Amino acid sequence: MKSALITGITGQDGSYLAEFLLEKGYKVYGLTRRTSTQNFERIQHIIHEVELISGDLIDQHSITYAIQQVKPDEIYNLAAQSFVQASWDQPVLTGEFTALGVTRVLEAMRLAKPDAKFYQASSSEMFGKVLETPQKETTPFYPRSPYGVAKVYGHWITVNYRESYNLFACSGILFNHESPRRGLEFVTRKIANGVARVKLGKDKTIKLGNLNSKRDWGYAKDYVEAMWLMLQQSSPDDFVIATGQTHEVREYLRLACEVAGIPDWEAIYEHDAKYDRPAEVDYLIGDASKAKEKLGWAPKTSFPELVRIMVEAELESEKKSTE
Repeated sequence: MKSALITGITGQDGSYLAEFLLEKGYKVYGLTRRTSTQNFERIQHIIHEVELISGDLIDQHSITYAIQQVKPDEIYNLAAQSFVQASWDQPVLTGEFTALGVTRVLEAMRLAKPDAKFYQASSSEMFGKVLETPQKETTPFYPRSPYGVAKVYGHWITVNYRESYNLFACSGILFNHESPRRGLEFVTRKIANGVARVKLGKDKTIKLGNLNSKRDWGYAKDYVEAMWLMLQQSSPDDFVIATGQTHEVREYLRLACEVAGIPDWEAIYEHDAKYDRPAEVDYLIGDASKAKEKLGWAPKTSFPELVRIMVEAELESEKKSTE
């Protein structure tokens, strides 16, 4: 039986990856921070099938100890301060978790289990002010937020450890990937939830920032398979994971209203400047042809289908909360 350690197991990607690995017959361990109130909502249905280990990306010793105890075959580093907007308010904390946290996990692996395979969650936000369209593995980085800058550090330190210590260390440069398990602060979940609340008469409008931003949006459940595939190769490499299609926030809002049966999206939209970023990333679209060729990976879920999945989940959730 193979074993895997997932940092960030309670997050969107961590929960889907844990499900995926359990189905593959893995023994799954999750690194979780000790807090006074634990949020296991996303993994509640598999809580008895995984083993949770206490640790913190800010505490080197706890990570080294966890890897020493578990001796995993695969390590997936998904934990981070992952909300771009919050990185402007907490740039130092974002650097500690999202940048230096990667080094701590790599260093722990180097010392405690150097033959493990390591996956780093890199991000399309590293491309920022894009220097090439579409973006691929060789596109130069130009991050436009403290989060993007921290992710660039995490990406390059992974390359550095791979080349310096001959570790099996990969980075997946994932473009935006969404699901009903997304945090409410992310625009796709915010729209899906807001539209559901308007439909059910709980709210009259939905407050959003810039509708012109374009993103390459996929389904998180599809993307965790790509993470796993990277660690099944004979040699480590970095891959862009994306749909190769781009959509405006405006289009997401319009489709969400269609799914919910709201005839006029403009009537419920309200602009709120507090959601505008100091430096905007306008156009992200990924070229995942390398992943298709080498990993045999391609997205399974279309953009309209993704919107439908998310809006229907929110309608059901909001209905339940009023019962």
